[in-house]
Amino acid sequence: MARIEVQVPAMGEGIKEATITRWLKKTGEPVKEDDSIVEIATDKVDSEIPSPVEGTMTEQLFKEGDSVMVGSVIAIISTGKEDEPEPQKPGLPEINISHGPLKTVAKTSVTDDQNNTPYFTDRKTPSGKFLSPLVRSIAEKEGITAAELDSITGSGKDNRISKDDLVLYLKNRNAGISDIITSAEKTEVIPVKEIPAPVQVVTSQTKSYGSNVEIIEMDRMRKLIAEKMLLSKQLSAHVTSFVEVDVTGMVSWRDQVKDDFLKRENTKLTFTPLFVEAAVKALRDFPMINVSVDGTKIIVKKFVNIGIATALPSGNLIVPVIKNADQKNLAGLARSVNDLADRARKNKLLPDEITEGTFTITNFGTFSNLTGTPIINQPEVAILGVGAIIKKPAVVTTSAGDFIAIRHMMILSLSYDHRVVDGALGGQFLWKVGDYLGNWDITRKV
Repeated sequence: MARIEVQVPAMGEGIKEATITRWLKKTGEPVKEDDSIVEIATDKVDSEIPSPVEGTMTEQLFKEGDSVMVGSVIAIISTGKEDEPEPQKPGLPEINISHGPLKTVAKTSVTDDQNNTPYFTDRKTPSGKFLSPLVRSIAEKEGITAAELDSITGSGKDNRISKDDLVLYLKNRNAGISDIITSAEKTEVIPVKEIPAPVQVVTSQTKSYGSNVEIIEMDRMRKLIAEKMLLSKQLSAHVTSFVEVDVTGMVSWRDQVKDDFLKRENTKLTFTPLFVEAAVKALRDFPMINVSVDGTKIIVKKFVNIGIATALPSGNLIVPVIKNADQKNLAGLARSVNDLADRARKNKLLPDEITEGTFTITNFGTFSNLTGTPIINQPEVAILGVGAIIKKPAVVTTSAGDFIAIRHMMILSLSYDHRVVDGALGGQFLWKVGDYLGNWDITRKV
């Protein structure tokens, strides 16, 4: 029977490694072509790898929790077809890969104490903690020993050590909390100065919360969200402005055209693509909102990629990105919004589809909230919050005078980075978005 190798596909620019989070098919289980066989996770997104053929899962070369490089063979699927002999190159022996990935040999050291040798090439520490290539690279650069790595409590699955764990450890070590000196002959701790004993970090395993509580460990995505939100608040000087908009004309127009739009385009016309279109127009008017910051440099983007914050069934949040949104018409925006949102909720997004955003929109109105103060999605400098559209009495100005009428009103909010966006620019941009939505052409054809 033919043996088909399943590899980790390219996951987007800059992504070289992924973690196997769950095998969806067991060894010996039949699979059909395009059946999802394994879930993998990167720092960007969780994805599923489909089977390239129909057959039987005969080998799984990695376990759940293992990190694998892009291009690595992770599974073997056997089909009922006979193997086709491949031409052998003269003089080269045949290599048998049926026993899984090649093991890495650890560097040797002149010291007899293995726990105090640099531990840069093995995938695991002596106690069995898994080390990703990035962690091993940092350990090698900083001269971190195996004993030190074993002493670090990882924040990942099965206490796996992450880059952030290592950076925090190095910060504490350099500050004098831990100062381990390794020589070629022996390892000893040299006291630099009189300091208190190292601070013990109390984890959920040791801290007592009482009996009338439920303890829920954050999943991987929630940990990433927490890190990104804290980073954004620490990095950007957040300011939020608000504007109330009368969108009666927009609501009336959509009600009139949505049925015909669905028949012709085979996709729903929600309010979201209307918000995206207005934001794109305003970004053209105020290109200094469509920027990012690199130190003291302002990077002005000549393309417009709009991120749409999407709530997942798990309670987590993801931001798929409409690439080149400024080059799409309303029908194209509607298809992109619906497709990305649907695949996001089914965990079918590709890593490249949540990267390179230049501006983000989050819809508080989905949950009947009037408004909110969203956190900037780094490395962008602004995010638009869209509140619920509600009917309320409002003053309407006409040539015959002012009068009170029932109107569809909504509140827009804009959080922006005061390092590069001042109140005048942020306020003008937000007003412009509201102007495009409030002065909607009710005779528009789609």
